Amino acid sequence: MGIVGAVSEQDHYFTARPASPDERRLLRVHLAGRDVEVETAGGIFSPDHVDLGTRVLLDHVPAPPSQGDLLDLGCGWGPIALTLALESPTARVWAVDVNERALDLARRNAERLGVTNLRAVRPEEVPDDVLFAAIWSNPPIRVGKVALHAMLTHWLGRRAPGGEAHLVVGKNLGADSLQRWIAAELDVAVDRTASAKGFRVLAVHDR
Repeated sequence: MGIVGAVSEQDHYFTARPASPDERRLLRVHLAGRDVEVETAGGIFSPDHVDLGTRVLLDHVPAPPSQGDLLDLGCGWGPIALTLALESPTARVWAVDVNERALDLARRNAERLGVTNLRAVRPEEVPDDVLFAAIWSNPPIRVGKVALHAMLTHWLGRRAPGGEAHLVVGKNLGADSLQRWIAAELDVAVDRTASAKGFRVLAVHDR
């Protein structure tokens, strides 16, 4: 995830309640094969469009599982989570973020789109016994290596048996070194399934 406009890294990565004005606006975007209208605001990641990394991810991932628990880690206003929920209406989608404004927007956008299978929550609100059939994420690379590694270790370790994670990472933000680190540290297979517009899509699965 990158930095957009005047929003600081501190504001949207680490702050539960952003200090920037909560000015809501409507945005037309293309998700899950359809044009939809969503609500966004400042103080969150990429409030003005579906960012390029997320678009690359959505364009190159396989269809999500139709059942089970699905995770969008770092959901923002919800483009990935909403796509998962629209494409797999009988699955349960977890949209996870630390930013309360982002979570409120994800909930409101789910309601706006008639989505009833999405839960937008803080990380600690996901029950410990939930395992994920799929994880899709544009992870917050700029939180720093220590925080990023801790986050990925925790959530990638919660894949259900046979579950896959798909991550999009900028090539110039260390995608190749992160691929090697995940494979070595977590003892999993990590395949580069796409490379487009300066981004890599990495698929994480059991060896």
